[in-house]
Amino acid sequence: MDLNLVGKRALVSAGGAGLGRASAIELSRLGAEVVVAGRSENGLQETVELLSCEHGQKHDSVVVDYTDFELVKTKFKAYEEQNAPIHVVVNNSGGPPPGMILDATPEDFQSAINMHLFCNQIIAQTFIAGMKREGYGRIINIISVSVKEPQPNLGVSNTIRAAVAHWAKSLAAEVGRFGITVNNVLPGLTRTARLMSYIKTLAEQNGRSVEEQEQLMSAAIPLQYIGQPEGFGNAVAFLASPAASYITGVNLPVDGGYVRCL
Repeated sequence: MDLNLVGKRALVSAGGAGLGRASAIELSRLGAEVVVAGRSENGLQETVELLSCEHGQKHDSVVVDYTDFELVKTKFKAYEEQNAPIHVVVNNSGGPPPGMILDATPEDFQSAINMHLFCNQIIAQTFIAGMKREGYGRIINIISVSVKEPQPNLGVSNTIRAAVAHWAKSLAAEVGRFGITVNNVLPGLTRTARLMSYIKTLAEQNGRSVEEQEQLMSAAIPLQYIGQPEGFGNAVAFLASPAASYITGVNLPVDGGYVRCL
């Protein structure tokens, strides 16, 4: 199985923590040179220090605010012009705030569209030309299991995540002939700082200990445990590799079987 990414460059959005960091680490272990992007300069630098340099890679970071998609366009276009082509793009950004869909305002939807859909579009437009020239491209979108099964109290997120999934499917059909694949990875419950903070909040609201709340949530997963970030990163790295060259336009849940639909 060809998992070799030596000589390839990968851009990982929101790479300063969580699933972005885990994806960047696994890509570097396969030999890719990784550029991590996001708002936290300290978090990005911490990630860079964790990346493998076993194959002589030189990793980098770009500080950018994904709430401003025009800034994203300017920064990444300048980066592409000054550096080697990007072969792998991992689109990733924190989800919209929770809430009932009936309570959402047009501004809530617009903000989420800007960050999740418009930024992905701009990033694709920026880097696909280079992927075409190189004859190799991977666009991997970290979305949510809500693409397959809308989640309670996440009205805006459910709506926008589905839009991103359809965007990706449309793009996959357009760019496949250039050796570029487009896939979505759908995380379920994964042991990130964000999830653990959420578990703590739920525990306090329900009068449980954190351990009891975690056990209750784990029981809803067929594999009976909350996933580790590195397991999710492995799925992203596989889709980025030559071994996944005939996989495109799919939604891949990495959720321990949490979502019951096909």
